[in-house]
Amino acid sequence: MQGSRKVRTQVQPGGKIVVIDPDLPVGQMVEVTIASLAGGPPKRSAREILASAPAQRLFKTVAEVDAYIRAEREAWER
Repeated sequence: MQGSRKVRTQVQPGGKIVVIDPDLPVGQMVEVTIASLAGGPPKRSAREILASAPAQRLFKTVAEVDAYIRAEREAWER
């Protein structure tokens, strides 16, 4: 057998995985990669991650961010 191929199989009791391919020569070394097809944990947006942080966000609104940046720039110019 040349190249690679994908085979889907089901995990058996005890975490056992069986791959049967009659084209594989006996004694040939192969590499098996396992990728779960089940969905993992739901993806969260950056906003959700920041909102769940213990300290929350430093700024609640865009206006607060603008005011902070303006004050910092003014401090640089002094």
